[in-house]
Formats: sequence, structure tokens, C-alpha cells
Amino acid sequence: MKALQYRRFGDGPEVVDVAVPAVGPGQLLLRVIAAGCCHSDLHIMAAPEHEYRYGSLPLTLGHEAAGVIAALGEGVSGFSVGDAVVVYGPWGCGVCRNCLQGKENYCTHPDGIRPPGIVVAGAMAEYLLIDHERHLMPLGDLHPVQAVALTDAGLTSYHAIKQSIPKLGAGSHALVIGAGGLGHVAIQILRAMSPTTVIAVDLSDDKLRFAGEIGAHHAVRGDVRAATAIRSLTNRLGVDAIFDFVGSQQTVELAGSVVATEGDITIVGVGKGRLLVGYRSLPFDACVRATFWGSRPDLAEVVELARAGHIRIEVETYSLNQAPLAYQRLEAGAVRGRAVIVLDTDSGNRP
Repeated sequence: MKALQYRRFGDGPEVVDVAVPAVGPGQLLLRVIAAGCCHSDLHIMAAPEHEYRYGSLPLTLGHEAAGVIAALGEGVSGFSVGDAVVVYGPWGCGVCRNCLQGKENYCTHPDGIRPPGIVVAGAMAEYLLIDHERHLMPLGDLHPVQAVALTDAGLTSYHAIKQSIPKLGAGSHALVIGAGGLGHVAIQILRAMSPTTVIAVDLSDDKLRFAGEIGAHHAVRGDVRAATAIRSLTNRLGVDAIFDFVGSQQTVELAGSVVATEGDITIVGVGKGRLLVGYRSLPFDACVRATFWGSRPDLAEVVELARAGHIRIEVETYSLNQAPLAYQRLEAGAVRGRAVIVLDTDSGNRP
């Protein structure tokens, strides 16, 4: 079968031929229809060899997956061949306290989680081996190309926002830093789940226009005047909940400069920014957290939001052979929404 692999440190991804995985007891084989590209993949491929802590090379990329079950291993009972599904990506041990609560993204096993496309072979291939049926969720009537990014862009945004919803009542303000693949989903989730006023920040004028199109009440360019503009929009009270989908030093400092008393700062982006926390470093009772992905119950809720029409992920589609180009556009900041690799051409190129 064809697969997109990261094969050598410092090189770009390549389309190669690999064997179709064999299905063992308790496992399932997914015929992949769509796989999402993510900035996390760029971080994997940019890591120098001495800092690399992901799966061994060659690594088949892709941790967002949607498709149809092609084969069942012995003991699998919850699904049938032909079922359309999306894949929950943070594969934990399944038996620790957090995993038993469905929070496999926070698995406490010493070896950590083993996501496809990050630690084990991923979704940018004609077939993907699924380790356990608990990591699949029925797709229902959602289109796989449209729904695939729900498994990370949707799930990660939802998990970050859900904890702050109690602070986002009438008269509140929420700030989304970065209106790209995750940020544009976050704006829609905030509008669906709260009456808050949504402010979007980005360096790209195109993405700021896009943010307005999908529901942001205000769009602010992320330059040296951003903090002043945001404080003015909040009547100088500050922002009640901030979601930083960049995580750079510049963006975390912006978050710290505009957070309200008792406000939340949630850092989602994988930049290396650090925010000083201590007495009078931030307004009193401000909370700073760094979240990761989301739980299986969270994914079920995200899928229901999409099914109800509250979330629609903007996608650009590419064939598997075009996947290297998709990553080039992603790195250049040229992707509007999310880049999706369509592997099953019979499913249609667009939702």
C-alpha cells in the first residue's frame, strides 16, 4: 500500500510502498478515507536527532483519521466491517485511573501515550491498524473529509474551552490567539457554547477576515498595539478566558498582559513560550494551564456539535501524492483552516 513517511532526519516526507498491516486479536484494520495534516507533524519533522522523542523512523505520519472498517481481529465485538468511523488519537494504556475515565490524553503509564502518526504508524496510508475498538467512534452521517479534523483540531479546542465555560457568561470576553487550524474551530465552539464576546488575534489579515466570517465579534492584528486594542474592547477589565493556539513567547506574554482578574489562560500551542506566574505577576486568581488533546467523552461531544451544525471545519484537500505540498503550505501559513489528505478517491474530493 502507499503511505507518507518521515524517513530520515532533516528530510521532508516521502510517499513510499509499505506492507498492509496484519490484524491481531483485539485489533481492527481501517481503510483510510481522510487524514489530517497538523502543525504537530511539522514539529516532529523539525526535531533534531538528539532531541527526537517520537516513534522510530521511518514513521508513517497522520494522527487524524476517518475511514471504513476493513477487517476485525479476534474478540472485537463493537463494530462491523463496513462501519464508518473516526479515530480517537491519544492511545493510552487503557487501565490507569485516567484512562478508565476516558482521559487517555492524560494516561499515567510510564511509557506515555502511543498515538498513530506520532509514535506508531499513522493515518497517511491506505490502511491504518487500530489497537483497540475503544479508539473508534461512529461517524454516522458526517462526511469523513469534513469530520476527520474533529479528532484533533476539534477535540483539542473543545477540551481547552470546556473548562472555562463557567467564566463565559453574558458580558464576558474570550480571546482566541491564532485563527488557523485549531483557532477557527475554537471560535465556532465558543459561539455555540456561550454568549461571550469573541476576540480573535492573528498576524495574517486573511485569517483575521476568516475569523470574522466564522463568528468572531472582533479581529485584532497581533502587533505591538494588540494589548491596548484588546483592553479597550473589554472596557479595560481584561479577558475572562484566553486560548493561545500558538504558544510563542510573544503570544503568552500578550495573554498575561490582557487577562482579567479570575481569568483563565489556556496555552494549547506547542511554541516554547513561558509565562511568569507568582504574586502580582498576573491579576489575582488568574489561572494558567497547558492542555493536551482531549478525552474520549470530549470527542463524542465534539462529534455531536458537528452533527448539529455548530462546527464546520474549513478544509483544503490534497491527494496522498500531494501531501508534501500540503505540509509546505502549512509551514508557510498558507492553509485556510485544515489541510486534509484524501486517500479514497471514490469518497469524493470535497464534502
